[in-house]
Amino acid sequence: MTIRRLILVLCIQSVCASGMRNINSINPSQIKQGANHCWRSMSLETAWNSGGLSEFVDSPREQAVVRFGTNELRRIGDVLTPTQVQNQPTLTWSSSPDRLYSVFMFDPDAPSRNNPKVAQWYHWGVVNVPGNDIRKGTVVTEYFGAAPPPGSGKHRYVIVVYEQDRRLSVTEDMQIGMTAKGRSNQDIRDIAKKFGLKAPLAGSYFEAEWDESVPMLYNKLK
Repeated sequence: MTIRRLILVLCIQSVCASGMRNINSINPSQIKQGANHCWRSMSLETAWNSGGLSEFVDSPREQAVVRFGTNELRRIGDVLTPTQVQNQPTLTWSSSPDRLYSVFMFDPDAPSRNNPKVAQWYHWGVVNVPGNDIRKGTVVTEYFGAAPPPGSGKHRYVIVVYEQDRRLSVTEDMQIGMTAKGRSNQDIRDIAKKFGLKAPLAGSYFEAEWDESVPMLYNKLK
């Protein structure tokens, strides 16, 4: 039995357990839709664990669609360049327009995966996002693109989305502008706990290593 067929069986069992006891009453389209959802979820969890990210944050329930301009993260762990990700991305996920969400991005490999002494580096944070319109959210940490030091190899840049159960209060002293202060040695689980957030709803990650745009990015820091 292939893995995908096994997942299909598990999905059918799940549908039956949820109330549809008679297998003949299950609509074939429901089975296909459920199987695809289970497959995507298990593929995400597998990729998340393979990337070593569960050490820092639990695997989200779904993969967020992340776009840096015309560059879209098609697969978990895609390799992009600092040049491609120097501007804030757009994200989409299974959101509801009447709900609020929080979005964070961090680097667990600063200054390198072998020596992460200043990790996690806090690249971005936005809360009170209505639906998935990040432009209307409250910025807690201004976006700072991927900036791995030369010779440090590929860094993982992790983006996670949480659903909020209320509007979050953000004071000026909680906000981080275009500065290095307050970004190093952070912990995404602690940040989520501070805001009262639970398990991540959606997420993705990409890898990047140094290119010639990195020094210019550091020059933007105050």
